[in-house]
Amino acid sequence: MTTDILTSNFFELFDMPVAYEVDLEKLQQRHRDLQKTVHPDKFVNASDLEKRISMQQTSLINEAFNTLRQPVARAIYLLKLKGVDLNLENETTMDVEFLMEQMEMREALSNVRSKEDPLSELDHFARQIKDKMENMMDGFSGSYENEKLDDAREWIRKMQFMQKAKKEVDELTAKIEDELF
Repeated sequence: MTTDILTSNFFELFDMPVAYEVDLEKLQQRHRDLQKTVHPDKFVNASDLEKRISMQQTSLINEAFNTLRQPVARAIYLLKLKGVDLNLENETTMDVEFLMEQMEMREALSNVRSKEDPLSELDHFARQIKDKMENMMDGFSGSYENEKLDDAREWIRKMQFMQKAKKEVDELTAKIEDELF
């Protein structure tokens, strides 16, 4: 068993170029291939050291896979590779127009139950969020490729807002569907 896995960056691990755009199918396939190679079940009769390394490698592969398949996590990781450390809990966007849009969306979401067809409204919100998120991902990608790392950092802050909004819409949709059905 090789320990190279433990010293690779996530992109090297999955044999992919270091870039924001990733081939999700290739990522999924490579994840399966790597897991077949290092999964702890293959090392049942191995030494304690080999078992421990297998567990470490499996854990790292899963962490890398989850990071690279999620747009915000992948963006944060790319900046980390460039030496930019983000603490998103303590950072927020300073784009006042964007923040106002977020407040308006949250207010509309809080009133969605009073609408005639709340599920249709939530579907509309979900489409808007998806479109905005795609635009933000493009913005991040362009900033990252052009080494505009402060701009890339700002795109991440905005994407994080949209990710939270998507989660809220999904949760509210599930809650209303449960109540209706």
